[in-house]
Amino acid sequence: MDDAAVIPQRPGFDLVVTKDAIVEGVHFPSGEAPDLVARKLVRVNVSDLAAKAAEPFAAFLAVAWPTGFAQRDRERFAMGLASDLEAFGLDLMGGDTVKTPGPFTCTLTAMGWVPTGRMVRRAGARPGDKLLVSGAIGDATLGLAAVMGEISDPDGRLTHRYRIPEPRVDLRETLRRHATAAADVSDGLIADARHIAEASGVGLTIDLDRIPLSGAAATWLEGQADVAASLLRLGTGGDDYEVVCTMASGVRKPTGFTVIGEVREGAGVEVLAAGRPVDPGDGGWRHG
Repeated sequence: MDDAAVIPQRPGFDLVVTKDAIVEGVHFPSGEAPDLVARKLVRVNVSDLAAKAAEPFAAFLAVAWPTGFAQRDRERFAMGLASDLEAFGLDLMGGDTVKTPGPFTCTLTAMGWVPTGRMVRRAGARPGDKLLVSGAIGDATLGLAAVMGEISDPDGRLTHRYRIPEPRVDLRETLRRHATAAADVSDGLIADARHIAEASGVGLTIDLDRIPLSGAAATWLEGQADVAASLLRLGTGGDDYEVVCTMASGVRKPTGFTVIGEVREGAGVEVLAAGRPVDPGDGGWRHG
């Protein structure tokens, strides 16, 4: 393999580029299986492409192996990486590996194709648009709690959603046809909706009573004394890797999406839970 790559242009398409890093003890628990780390690395980057309505194409990898990381650990990482690169149609075009006395750190630069001018940006939401989210929200938050031993997860579904997220590549055509703005839910539903509001220069209202929940999350919520605080926890936890987006009010709700609010004039995000306004704080993960 050469130490650089040349990327031919594809007529009629734009090249979308994204880059995410994950760090042991921050984005995944210390001691996590190396193959699971690799798979999550691929998937969080593919999720960024999915929210842009881009088709995955290629990737560059950088890994900082921690002291004491055995050869078998590197091999497990490589196996997980190869499995998910193939699953999502990404060719590994290069990268670098180094050693570090610090935590296990890895980063991927992922690229995808989208028809010229059709990338769905965070900017583009308009007053009167609907705010929607795909799939179910909060499973990853509860999955991390299960990994940390804070709640039970008898069938392992919540833990799986946290460790091996499913980027919504299946929504690409729907987003291209209908979305006025979009982001993947990585930092937290409220935080990522706020990114759309800020980029678009609009305000948003989010009703957490309307967020879609899996059966496991709904069961957990039923057992909580403070429903508003618990909904807020699910709406700010992050790592769901669903897509939050806006669509014109006249668009029929696509299958797999739930309307959770609306776009309005002004700025900021208003959040309702259990029928009353709540303070979402940062709304999710804050980057340093």
